[in-house]
Amino acid sequence: MKWVSFYGPSGIRVGVWRDNGIVDVTQGRDRPTFPASIMDVIAMDGHDVEAIRSFVEAATEFLSPDDVRFAPAVQRPSKILCVGLNYRRHAEETGMPIPEYPIYFSKFPNSLAASGETVTIPGNAREIDFEVELVAIVGRKAKQVSVEVALQYVFGYATGNDLSARDLQFRTGQWLYGKAIDGFSPLGPCIVTADEVGDPQNLGLKLWHNGQLMQDSNTGDMIFSVAEVISDLSQIMTLEPGDLIYTGTPEGVIMGRSEKRWIAAGDEVVCEVSGLGRLVNRFQ
Repeated sequence: MKWVSFYGPSGIRVGVWRDNGIVDVTQGRDRPTFPASIMDVIAMDGHDVEAIRSFVEAATEFLSPDDVRFAPAVQRPSKILCVGLNYRRHAEETGMPIPEYPIYFSKFPNSLAASGETVTIPGNAREIDFEVELVAIVGRKAKQVSVEVALQYVFGYATGNDLSARDLQFRTGQWLYGKAIDGFSPLGPCIVTADEVGDPQNLGLKLWHNGQLMQDSNTGDMIFSVAEVISDLSQIMTLEPGDLIYTGTPEGVIMGRSEKRWIAAGDEVVCEVSGLGRLVNRFQ
């Protein structure tokens, strides 16, 4: 299924996106098994899905995606984990060596933004860059899992943008100051469950900056696969349902170009991962 979080009159609601529109599943929450939030959906771990599927298939009222104000696909994860330099051609364009081990850094819930949300550029940043990414959403508690079973712990996938202030990112050896900025982790517009995505290592990624195609690649260029990343992280920490893993960006970022036209106020960036929808953000 394709799950969305969106704003209603009394707060964030959860729905299922079908071809003819969005079904508000929150309206069925008088039923004990129905979710009231995306975290409830993830915590269900596949249970009672058929009851929800029947409810959605019988729906006669739909919301138009054009009329919905989306919330971030996940709102309050316990962890936002990111992989740096995880595409071969991206490492090459930045002039950095292919890493022997995954390079990790963290973001925090303050950095999340929704599709359609305007992102504010901080006053002390000048070199704002984009990074379209496949984001894996953890569905079950994972601790010291093997690569072979790691994907069984994924609830679903979403389109993400690991925005970066390059001038702040590289002031020190730690990237946090240029990465963990308010609104710098757009996520959405939806989460597609893992069973409908299939192989996460064969998905196209594209990004447009003010209508110009800037990134066009495939997750097959990853250095460390989604399964390898999940397994590796789970060796040292417990991954919890709802945790987000931004799995890296392909080539085409502004930093790797000879002519650098950084994101500025008034710009629009559109990210797309095959089958996961388009993530659209403007900047101010």
